[in-house]
Formats: sequence, C-alpha cells, structure tokens
Amino acid sequence: MNENWRVLCNAVPREPDWKTNWDILMYSNLALYLNRMAETLQAPFWHGEGDVLTHTKMVCEQLAQDMSFRCLPEGRREILFAAALMHDIGKISCTRMEDGVWTSPNHTIVGSKMAREILWKDFALAGTKEEQNIRECICNLIRYHSVPVHIAEQKQPELRLHEIAAQGELVPDFSLEMLSILVKADLKGRICDTISASADAADLCFSLAEEEGLMDGPAHFPSDVTEYAYLSGRNVWKEQPLYDDTWGEVILMSGLPGTGKDTWIQAHYPELPMISLDQIRNETHVSPAHNQGRVIQEARERAKKLLRKHSPFVWNATNLSPMIRGKQISLFEQYHARVRIVFLETSWEKNLERNSSRPDAVPEQVIGRMLKNLEIPERREARTVEW
Repeated sequence: MNENWRVLCNAVPREPDWKTNWDILMYSNLALYLNRMAETLQAPFWHGEGDVLTHTKMVCEQLAQDMSFRCLPEGRREILFAAALMHDIGKISCTRMEDGVWTSPNHTIVGSKMAREILWKDFALAGTKEEQNIRECICNLIRYHSVPVHIAEQKQPELRLHEIAAQGELVPDFSLEMLSILVKADLKGRICDTISASADAADLCFSLAEEEGLMDGPAHFPSDVTEYAYLSGRNVWKEQPLYDDTWGEVILMSGLPGTGKDTWIQAHYPELPMISLDQIRNETHVSPAHNQGRVIQEARERAKKLLRKHSPFVWNATNLSPMIRGKQISLFEQYHARVRIVFLETSWEKNLERNSSRPDAVPEQVIGRMLKNLEIPERREARTVEW
C-alpha cells in the first residue's frame, strides 16, 4: 500500500486507548482539507458544535467508542475511520448561506467524488482490486450516509435500500451494517435537539433493511434478469424468475482515457464489432475539444444498424457519468439487447503514462477534470456491471 495511506491508517483509533492521532492527520495529505473543514460553518440548529472539523472530530470520537467498530477486522476499521474523517468533506465546496441559514445541498454526492479523487491521486488507491475496494467502500459510505435518516422521504424506501445494498456485489467490504455504524457515530457526534428523532428514523431504516435481509450484503435474486428488473424500478416480485427476452449482449466500456480499454477489448472480444468514439472523431476530423454532437449521432446510427441485425458489439468511450451511460443503455435495451458495463482503471501515474504515449493524447488537466467528475458505474445501472 502507498505510504500516504499507511500514514493515515496509523491515526486510526486502536486498543488500548482507542484515541485518534490528530497530530498525524494534521500533517498528512488530508491536512489541507481538514483545515478547510475548520473554516466551514454549519447551521446551529443541526450542528450546535460549530464548524465541520469540530463535528468530524466528535464523530471520530463516537466511532472509536462504538463496540461494533472495535469488533471489526482491522482493514474495515481503517475504511470506516477514513469514511468518518471525510464524510462531510463535500461541505467545503457545497456550503452557502440561504435565507440567513448555512446549508450544504448535495454534499454527500460531491463529497464522494472529492474523496474518490483524493484517494485515487494522493493516496494511490487505484489500479488493483484491493485498492479499488478500499477506495470505493469509503466513497459509498460517504455517498449514502445521509440516506437512512431521510429514508421515509424516499418514494420507494425498500427499493432504495436494495439499490444501496447491491453495491456490495462490486465492493466486498461495503454493507449496510458498515453504513449503520457510520450513521450512528454521525448522529451522536453533534450538538442538536433533534438527535433522538433522527436516530429513530435511522433505526427504522435499518430495521427495514434487516427485514429485507440486506444488512450483511445484497439480496439474493433468482436470476440477474429479476435483479435488474427489480433494481430498475419495475413492478416485479423479487422472488419471481423472469423470462429473458434479450437476444445477445452489448458491452459498454467505461473509464478514463489511458486505462487500456482498446487493449482490454482486443484481449477479450477481438471478434466483436467495435463502435469507438475516438475512431469516429478521427474519421470525421472532429477534435475532442469541440462539440461532440456529430460524433455521438454517427455512433448511435452505427449502433442501430448492429442492433437491428441482433449483432453483439462493443461501445468504446469513456462513459464517466450515469446520465451518459443511461442514454446508451436505453437505446440498446429498446432493441432488446442486454448490457454489460465494464469499468477499467489504473493507477494515476500509469494512467498519465499510457495516455501520453497515445497519438491523440488527452491533456493531463482534462483527465484531471474527468477524474474529479467521475461517477463509477453502480450495480443497478445494467444487467451486468464489472469493475
């Protein structure tokens, strides 16, 4: 593991005193962000303790006192502590004053992206399954830590819990049990008159998860057809084996430039037709910096020709957001193809090295922006999702 990650892990509370080593953290690669947390204010009604760093320290103290945390294997304690440390990091950029009140809308989504970029670049948690699992477990805990308290506001609370739990198929260390430990520490690590009501809401959420058998991992479905139909929001019975009406598979690639998508396709599916946005840009002389409408339209027309013939193929592009992936998946499924998303990654250094060796190299700052906005494919997005 990277030295910076080992330094952070040295600050994790351990027996016999179960104290957080803040001296280590304030000189770690997180120091800049911790200092910015100290400058980020919160609404006194929800956070009477004051700034985000003060709240974060209280959450870490509560976490260390929780027997559920203490009984975890060391690796999961490190993950959970890192998630607690960064659970509100998104407030740094999201916090603003509205009608005389500090608010931080979407800080969990923004925070998970910030954590991913920091862990990927500054802590080198990328490029292997182990490093990917650590990073994405932390990011998922950050992304979903506010859901349990607001579960009653969801249109379909049961479905939402299944969607979140399904992430455990891709992230072995992630579970609703891990999330519950973080949520409990988050609620206790603050000064607020409504803690009891929030705790009751969280308890209700995890009681529902317990009833659904989701606390330790994803639900078991009779087939991937049923699982995808249910997670897609279709009105289906979870235990019902559904008929598979698809004729074949379309593979949708996802990953930053320079992660080896072309190489992976050649190694695994050399016989399949490939629709490559890079190739179409070269053919049409459209720069990646210019409007891509013409390129996308041509790619979709080529896809439709293959779909009409029921011909499997590979769609090769970066596909870094759910919205972009969703547009292509919707097209493929209209023609009754099943979709497999394949997400690839490398370490940041290898990513830049591979990209620089390409004839059509993408500027490093552009790849940096892509990583900043990257949303890795979730389990619910397609019939099959592989990282």
